[in-house]
Amino acid sequence: MAASIKFKLTIAYDGTAYQGWQVQKIGTGVQEKVEAVLARYFPSAPRLHSSSRTDTGVHALGMVAHFEIPKTELRFPVVRLAIALNAFLPDDIRVLHAARAPKDFHARFHAGGKQYRYFIWNHHAMNPLLLGHAWHVPRPIDFSEMKAAARLFVGKHDFKSFAANHPYEMASTVRTLTRCDVKKSGHNITVTIEGDGFLYKMCRGIVGTLAQVGYGRFAPSDIKAMFAKTDRCAAGMSAPAHGLVLWKVFYDGIKKPDSRIQKEKLIKVLGSES
Repeated sequence: MAASIKFKLTIAYDGTAYQGWQVQKIGTGVQEKVEAVLARYFPSAPRLHSSSRTDTGVHALGMVAHFEIPKTELRFPVVRLAIALNAFLPDDIRVLHAARAPKDFHARFHAGGKQYRYFIWNHHAMNPLLLGHAWHVPRPIDFSEMKAAARLFVGKHDFKSFAANHPYEMASTVRTLTRCDVKKSGHNITVTIEGDGFLYKMCRGIVGTLAQVGYGRFAPSDIKAMFAKTDRCAAGMSAPAHGLVLWKVFYDGIKKPDSRIQKEKLIKVLGSES
């Protein structure tokens, strides 16, 4: 087999115009756009392998992906890779960083955790500068109630009540959140969620429930019962996609998978996110 080299990319994008990250049968995914530019430079037309699968309309500041090419195809310095890719990418997609990666690095299977941030504009009139990037919640929100409820999501729980139904049965709907906090600055409310993995639309289910706690639809004390019921109907609404940003992917101290079977299990457990 010819010698190859692997690269790690950190990609930011505005997801408004895309049907999520992945290549789509109908519509356009962000991955498709980046792979098309890679094919301009590398004859092998490398496939991108990402850390996450964001949903339609979800944004990213720290999406991580990797690709591999034969060494003979690299005809310019690595330090120019990000600039070269950005030269042909649309303005709503940018490679923030590009570097060589270890031969055994995998963007998805070596990710130990992720941070998502969700942005809410809480005012009777929407800020037009935040259209498409924050959820407009015009009703008054009790911030202290919302903050109290957020703390209850931290820890290891079965998050089935907060995730959308998936096309196939998940091996487990238990996840561990290391952070779920809410901060306010003027009319801006930011929900920051960190964890070892996320179910399909889980972040949006959490944020929608927190907002409804904030305007009195639920009490913080109701969160425990929502977990116990493991039923999507028991929890609150799903917040719209456009307020969500994949902020960062963590890799420090991550154990490497040692077999194809482990990788297949991870795919079934993690599924799609957003």
